Amino acid sequence: MSSSFTFTDPASIGDLATYLGRAGRVEEGSVRLIAGSGVLAVYSAILYPAGLLDESPTVLGLRTMALADRETVFDVVVPVRSLIERLKRVQGADSDAELTLSLPVQVSTVTWAGISPPKGGWTRVAETTGEVLEGVAREGIDEVASVVPTGTGEQIVRRVRSEVWGRPIPTVPHLPAGAAFAALSLGFLGDPAEQIPVFESGPWSRVTSRRGHILVRRRAWSLLG
Repeated sequence: MSSSFTFTDPASIGDLATYLGRAGRVEEGSVRLIAGSGVLAVYSAILYPAGLLDESPTVLGLRTMALADRETVFDVVVPVRSLIERLKRVQGADSDAELTLSLPVQVSTVTWAGISPPKGGWTRVAETTGEVLEGVAREGIDEVASVVPTGTGEQIVRRVRSEVWGRPIPTVPHLPAGAAFAALSLGFLGDPAEQIPVFESGPWSRVTSRRGHILVRRRAWSLLG
């Protein structure tokens, strides 16, 4: 397994830093990095169940970027902060050698990273727009803010968020509102008129915009639609 990776251009470093910064504001923890065939896939967790009684869907963000070496292979979970610090050190470098980053120390206690979205078998089932997803996300954010008072315990906050973000999007009933929240939070929504396809494979759904992917795994006993 490789212990470092090299980008093809400096712009990729900036893209990854921006993505990680947004992900860290929602869920400050870890990200999963998978490299192979010249591509780096970066998964971040936006929502996930906290325990057996938590019916929240698992909602992941995904950005991919090109690597310079097709032989680079790894599948690791690392702290967001550590990776951001490495990116800061190489941003703005003039030398191609500075496009190489070493992997931070791995994390082994991240439950959401133990499940993997399918690589194939995706079927297009619906289509939505950036405007619809942003509207759903902002309505949910306002509702959570109004229902959850300052100083409320973590258990109550999680219950409210699970209820709000687990609701189906009215125009795409098999997709939970948490997917819209993730797309907005990660900066994956640009043009409000953009036509955004929705795919399914087993218990997984995928929302693919021009800026990135949102992957959703619903709980087996709370399937929507």
